[in-house]
Amino acid sequence: MRIFIQIASYRDPELLPTIKSCLENAKYPDNLVFGICNQFNPDDQFNIDEYQNDSRFRILNIPNTESKGVCWARNQVQQLYQDEQYTLQIDSHMRFEKDWDDELINMIKQLQNKGHKKPLLTGYVSSYKPENDPDGRVRVPWRMVFDKFIPEGAVFFLPEVIPNWTNLTEPIASRFYSAHFCFTLGEFSKEVQHNPDFYFHGEEISIAVRAYTHGYDLFHPHKVLIWHEYTRNNRTKHWDDHKEWWKDNEKAHDLNRKLFGIDGNELMDQGNYGFGTERTLRDYEKYAGILFSKRAVQQYTLEKKYPPNPYDYKTEDEWIQSFSKQIKKCFKVKKELLNESDYEFWAVIFNKEGNTTLYREDASIDEIQKLLKQPGDEIEICRTFTTTEEPKSWVLWPYSKSKGWLNKIEQQM
Repeated sequence: MRIFIQIASYRDPELLPTIKSCLENAKYPDNLVFGICNQFNPDDQFNIDEYQNDSRFRILNIPNTESKGVCWARNQVQQLYQDEQYTLQIDSHMRFEKDWDDELINMIKQLQNKGHKKPLLTGYVSSYKPENDPDGRVRVPWRMVFDKFIPEGAVFFLPEVIPNWTNLTEPIASRFYSAHFCFTLGEFSKEVQHNPDFYFHGEEISIAVRAYTHGYDLFHPHKVLIWHEYTRNNRTKHWDDHKEWWKDNEKAHDLNRKLFGIDGNELMDQGNYGFGTERTLRDYEKYAGILFSKRAVQQYTLEKKYPPNPYDYKTEDEWIQSFSKQIKKCFKVKKELLNESDYEFWAVIFNKEGNTTLYREDASIDEIQKLLKQPGDEIEICRTFTTTEEPKSWVLWPYSKSKGWLNKIEQQM
């Protein structure tokens, strides 16, 4: 039961500790096969030379100057796949629990026994701290929940602790995919390859939908088996060395919008990097409660309830009307109305009809300081949120450490 482990590493001093943790904690280390895209700089003071002649390792040593980004590197790794039964895609900064391999395989088999032909385990796994390991490991499992559509159109997610996880006996359903942890059947390495023309943003939501349309069912593990380091501290990133990375990222955003038909774009057939034939894009949208063309999401999804979303609509038009749209609203306030020196926060509120709160997101001290430094005699406050209703008014209600609540500033939209 061999596992093909995919690692795209960019000048990462954590790569070697990651490999060692993976091997040392595997129940069957001889069954592990590593595909590594090692993007290196000769001046780096770390390497993985000790594994160059290990038969379990297929290593692409690529000078960092020739790298084209993480999705390109992941695609390079996937070409090293040789029909292993399972595959694990991870980042180069991870840690592993004892017998992680056996546990993950058992989860896959458990899901298959329940009728899921092609289960896929994924998620933003819990964090660790290299400078304080293993004591700094978070030992509760996380899931991914909807955050927002960013202005360029990609969907962003947030991690949070899985509710009631101590009582769970099997993985939970997921809407989303994490590129730093994916464990599934080996053929996934051929069926759903990373588009090398993507740079960074859009990678995860595109893979989530493409996997689903290829017949994969998405799940989060209900227990902690692998940890990820999130801060990127003390690591050189691709965009540190490639100053015009943003041009490649803009191209990726354009591909992502065309893949999903966002902002009026016609759906673009992206060949091997497009959707599968076992399910459709619309099937995923109904499953996840996300409508890409309108940058919209259902309340059921916003409430973080597990998929699939219920579908009890008589027509598709009725289903479309059930979505909340993500909107951005801004308002301006005269600086002369904001002259206290000890603000603790500002309540920023958008109201619906009848002056009841539609959305609230307070401004922190850091945001307040940045706002007050804006040029001119006004500040502009913007908020992006998801709603089925248009706000009718806005409220700015400052709170001072010494005086408490101050006068409300409010106005009709």
